[in-house]
Amino acid sequence: MKKGLIQVYTGDGKGKTTAALGLAIRAAGQGMKVIIIQFIKGDRTCGEHLFTAQYHPFEIVQLNTGDSFTQSLEELRSTTEQTLALAEKIILSGGYDVVILDEIFVAIVKGLVSTEQTLDLMSKKPEPMELVLTGRGAPREIIEQADLVTEMVAVKHPFTKGTTARKGLEY
Repeated sequence: MKKGLIQVYTGDGKGKTTAALGLAIRAAGQGMKVIIIQFIKGDRTCGEHLFTAQYHPFEIVQLNTGDSFTQSLEELRSTTEQTLALAEKIILSGGYDVVILDEIFVAIVKGLVSTEQTLDLMSKKPEPMELVLTGRGAPREIIEQADLVTEMVAVKHPFTKGTTARKGLEY
């Protein structure tokens, strides 16, 4: 690629991480080097981790090993800071064609990463790299800096009727 873009997948609807994973598969299929760096997640038994462990199409890095739904902000703070530092190192290395920062906006909403830190990270992206940021609550300033923004809108979801997350479909 001559010029990589900055993509944002945000909104309250389902599909932000799923869209990023689809992009990762498409890019890897074309021989691109892809890495997904997951913020605010801690379940390594979800389908994408099992798939990449078996087939190795791209890397998924997740420093948090706890249950992010039950962890306190203080428990999340340390691994989130480490994840942000790793993301900066990966971006500055220029060694990847596609870098996906999955759920970084949740880290921003929780006050674990600042909008300014994220904008700084975006500004360091090498020109040929595609950078994808996902999560609910993308700040206006990041949306303005991005080249492509997709908002997932929740029109109807089975969770509202008590259906729980289903193996292979939601995780």
